[in-house]
Amino acid sequence: MAKSTHVVPNKDKGGWDIKQSGGQRSSGHFDTKQNAVDRARDISRNQDSELVIHNKDGKISQKDSHGNDPFPPKG
Repeated sequence: MAKSTHVVPNKDKGGWDIKQSGGQRSSGHFDTKQNAVDRARDISRNQDSELVIHNKDGKISQKDSHGNDPFPPKG
């Protein structure tokens, strides 16, 4: 299974966390979603993993693939 990096809302502390797929521990906590996304994008690029950004309600708002994209765009 491919690894992915998630930006998720922190319901306890507020703000945003970065979590790896399958991991319970946060890879970082940020006050703003944008700061968390910027850092998660760096981590995702370094690991050639997918970046998954969630909304405040926990639903996925967007995905960014860095590296092993099973469906690369044609062009």
